[in-house]
Amino acid sequence: MTRRGWVLFLAMGVIWGVPYAMIRIAVEDFDPFVVAFGRTVLGGLILLPIALYMKVLTPVLRRWKPLLAYTLVEITGPWFLIGYAETTLNSSTVGLLIAATPLIAVVMVLVMGNESFDGRRMLGLIVGFGGVAALVGLDVDLSNPAAIGAIALTTIGYALGPIIIARSLTDLPPMGVVTASLLLAAIIYAPIAVLRRPEHYPADATWSVAGLAVLCTALAFLVFFALISEVGPARATVITYINPAVAILLGVTALNEPLTAGMAIGFPLVILGSILGTARARGAAPKDAPPVLPAADVPVTPAAFDGECR
Repeated sequence: MTRRGWVLFLAMGVIWGVPYAMIRIAVEDFDPFVVAFGRTVLGGLILLPIALYMKVLTPVLRRWKPLLAYTLVEITGPWFLIGYAETTLNSSTVGLLIAATPLIAVVMVLVMGNESFDGRRMLGLIVGFGGVAALVGLDVDLSNPAAIGAIALTTIGYALGPIIIARSLTDLPPMGVVTASLLLAAIIYAPIAVLRRPEHYPADATWSVAGLAVLCTALAFLVFFALISEVGPARATVITYINPAVAILLGVTALNEPLTAGMAIGFPLVILGSILGTARARGAAPKDAPPVLPAADVPVTPAAFDGECR
């Protein structure tokens, strides 16, 4: 990998590990709908001039039905649900739970019959879900099942999003899909966000929302596209395994969240399970992968899905 590739790679690992801490700060004062709306509308408006200059919005808007489906499962639902979960759960816990998204995606693709299943993948799923069980069992207050349900729905949505991309939107310009999705999500959030708008705008929460929009959304996608161009989509997916480490580090150091036994046990198991579970089955012919379009803080769908679920 080139020096530029390493710089972009490390930047993405940090940028997409940061959102959980920022969301945690923001939802202390703002309703989760307000946080999600601020993030999407500002991020979308920053990318809009670029998308208009590149003339990539028109072909995307013509395919509005799959675009709407992608927006709902990848942005609208998850970004509200993460905010809701973080009103009660630590940011580091949420970041690690969402790191199990690739495992959910593997199960979906296997059920659809688009991927072969071998012993290595079975071991990966068992190890990965064992890590999730350790984290939930040791760290999470099970008296609040709504927060756990919110994260479960988020991981399902994050797993479905790339499948929709691969089946219906993969031939469209990535910048157009991202920009249109962000602005569409903002329109969906807007009515509820207006009703739940805050009376006061504390500096910490306000700057956190701005950071989510500028750093973790608009800038993140620009850097991600540059990373794909520099190192290819397969190598770019490795940031999947960096994000949760950054989320844990920030949660512990910046927000004084505890480094728990559940994290110590669950983190390596989730990451190891994801690596094993998403590795291409032995004997499968390699295929060129199109750029994957995750939401700003989503673990990137691994190369196991390169073209397999079309």
